[in-house]
Amino acid sequence: MTVLLRRLRSDRGAASTQLVLVVPALLLMALLVVQFALVWHARHIAQFAARRALAAARVEDGTAADGRTQARNSLAALGGRVLTAPSIAVERTAAQTTVRVNGTVIRVLPVPGLVLHASGTASGPTEKITTPGGERP
Repeated sequence: MTVLLRRLRSDRGAASTQLVLVVPALLLMALLVVQFALVWHARHIAQFAARRALAAARVEDGTAADGRTQARNSLAALGGRVLTAPSIAVERTAAQTTVRVNGTVIRVLPVPGLVLHASGTASGPTEKITTPGGERP
């Protein structure tokens, strides 16, 4: 009887049990860190594309189409795999130009329903050349 009690109280196999319980939790935490680092990176890519598109769309002879083209080129160069399904909206008026870039961040964790988005917005005055008196040349 004492041998049976001694075996029940021993620590044999405890390390294996702890390893089986702890390692999946550590892997999940590491993947969460990677996932949110990708979200952070995708936000920077979207903001960069929006700023580049604003620079192309707000010039005197620029158009909204020029801004969209520049944003697409910037996204293709930097974020083709990180920022998926991007949408680009360029609004250009006589006074203000605004660019919005939105997209979905690639998933590392196969969690159903986990959809993370990243966006970037840039806005500035539309350029127009005037004389010192304020009239157009």
